[in-house]
Parts: sequence; structure tokens; C-alpha cells
Amino acid sequence: MDQQALMYLVYLAISIGLTVWVATTLSRNGQIFLAEVFADATLARAVNQLLTMGFYLLNLGYVAVAMRSDRIVTSTSELLEALSLKVGLVLLVLGVLHFCNVFILGRYRRGRLRQHQGTPPLPPAARLPMPPAHA
Repeated sequence: MDQQALMYLVYLAISIGLTVWVATTLSRNGQIFLAEVFADATLARAVNQLLTMGFYLLNLGYVAVAMRSDRIVTSTSELLEALSLKVGLVLLVLGVLHFCNVFILGRYRRGRLRQHQGTPPLPPAARLPMPPAHA
């Protein structure tokens, strides 16, 4: 087996393994967060499954597109350099996807909490008197 084919196989194994591990961890631990965001366990489970599926599709699609390499690998050190670049990019994509999900869901949660905040029972009637300034 040539070095290029070996690099592709190792890249696929690492990338798919990382994707499955991260998706499983985020899905399991994100369920609690989503239940808080949506205040509905059934909706939280459904959104969690949709987010997990979208995560798999986006990340595995990126892994497949980024697998191709124009770089000719002839030595083990070149193989490791090319592999680290490819796996590093996969990790960055995983991180960006996770950050975007948490950011968007956090904004949604804040908006929902603001909507459910009650209005004060009485509007402010006047300003509080200011104490005199000391000379």
C-alpha cells in the first residue's frame, strides 16, 4: 500500500471516530441544555436528534470533501504533516459547529426568558430624591 492511500485511510478512521465521539457526547450532554432552552422535554429530544443528524451530515460531508490532497506524500514525516493538517481542520470545523449551535441556542433561550419575564406591577411613579452634594 502506498503512503497516500495509508494517509487517506488513517484520516478517515480518525475523522469518523472523532465525529462519532463528539456527536455522541454533545447529544448526551446537550439534552439537558436543550430541555432548559425549550422548556419542553419532547421538543428538546426532537431538536437534539435533528441537531445530531445535521452535525453528522455537515461534518462527514466536510471530511469527504477535504479528503482529497494535491500533496504527494513520499515519506512518513510528510504523511504525518499532511494528516495533522487534515485532522486539525476537522477539529476546527467541529469546534466552529459546536460554538455556533451553543451561541444560537443561547440567544434563543435569552429571548424566551425575556418574553416570559413579567412586567413590574406598577410603573415607576417618580424619581428618588438625590442627597445634597457635599461641598
